Amino acid sequence: MKQKLAKLIDVKSIVTLFLTVVFCVLALRRTISAEQFITVFTVVISFYFGTQSAKRKSGDDE
Repeated sequence: MKQKLAKLIDVKSIVTLFLTVVFCVLALRRTISAEQFITVFTVVISFYFGTQSAKRKSGDDE
């Protein structure tokens, strides 16, 4: 159980979540425009899913 939990909560997931929250707050406070938010959010999500698929391809996710 601990091993599965450790795989779910890895550093990349935490960084992705943190960046998403930060940019959501900035967008809500109108510090950044909606277009900037969408651009950054797309990059962050692409990074997350790119690292997840790389983990599966390398066999680390088994």
